[in-house]
Amino acid sequence: MATQISKADFRDAMARVCAPVNIVTTDGPAGRGGFTATAMCSVSDEPPTLLVCMNGRSTQAAMFLSNRRFCVNVLTHDHMHLAGKFAGATRDMEARYSAARWQTLTSGTPALSDAIVNFDCEIEDVHIVGTHNVMIGRVIDVRHGSGGSALLYVDRNYTQPTRLGSFGG
Repeated sequence: MATQISKADFRDAMARVCAPVNIVTTDGPAGRGGFTATAMCSVSDEPPTLLVCMNGRSTQAAMFLSNRRFCVNVLTHDHMHLAGKFAGATRDMEARYSAARWQTLTSGTPALSDAIVNFDCEIEDVHIVGTHNVMIGRVIDVRHGSGGSALLYVDRNYTQPTRLGSFGG
């Protein structure tokens, strides 16, 4: 039988996993919202689908589920201040949004104008796993943006990629 690991051990282990930083936005009848997330990945390219994990206890969870759409904005290193605001350093949603330039995509979601890429999604399914909603989004539009250096999160800190050099013998 497998041994149960503690929440602290799991969180410490996951802190060692490097992940891109994203701001996930929504807008619609339930209102405009947004949060910072590293739990995002592709699911399939036929059809283009990705997933985003959001804490189900968030005050915005019902808004995202009701709007049935979201946009994943992949951040550059220059967006570190914005990642902090959307992670909760700034509670006021209007103040979060006023800190950057936004466009409206096909679904009506706000897209960060100078993001590396924006994925405009309609929610196809939601799975509740532990404390989180795993939102499965069908990608209906993609906007390629800036070529800046990606903002990454590892060891509980923001960082950016460095060149690894060439491979081979």
